[in-house]
Amino acid sequence: MNRIFGTSASKKPKPSLQDAITSTDARIASIEVKVKKLDGELGRYKDQMSKLRNGPGKDAIQQRALRTLKQKRMYESQLAQLTQQTFNMESAALTTENLRNTMATVDALQASNKEIKKQYGKINIDKIEDIHDEMEDMLERANEIQESLGRSYAVPDEIDEADLEAELDALQFEEEEEGTSYLADINKAPDFIDEPPMEMSETPTHEAVKAS
Repeated sequence: MNRIFGTSASKKPKPSLQDAITSTDARIASIEVKVKKLDGELGRYKDQMSKLRNGPGKDAIQQRALRTLKQKRMYESQLAQLTQQTFNMESAALTTENLRNTMATVDALQASNKEIKKQYGKINIDKIEDIHDEMEDMLERANEIQESLGRSYAVPDEIDEADLEAELDALQFEEEEEGTSYLADINKAPDFIDEPPMEMSETPTHEAVKAS
């Protein structure tokens, strides 16, 4: 029996929601083509009736137009139903996708929360405080070492400030005397000049030089 009719394993999988949406859209497109064709027929019937007088011929064309209009209304009703079905399925698909994304976000947050807890569990606050204390002690010891290395051995511990001020005044006095003597040396005539400099009136003229 299985060889003749097959088994249940050979059944096709059920169509997905997206497959149903695609199929419904194809049906909608097909009905829209039919409605457009019926609109063309109604337009021709309208032109024919406008050219005919009242009578059996016009009545026959009017009956055809009524049947065509009835078919058009039926297709338009189906078209409205299929459009609503498509809208419902697309809304369901969108809701499903949003739920899937929400679940993925929740899973990611849970995994991240576990990892954060795991990492924080490895941190010991007491050890961090001990590290800070050790750093402070090391900085204090470094400062003490720098102060010890910067200690001056040539300067006595007890120095009289009055003696320092007196020594400073003496240095300033010596600088002033050196400046005065320097200026005096500049104004002093050189040793190699035998005669004093001549005045402007005593400058020899050209004729006197020529005569000599």
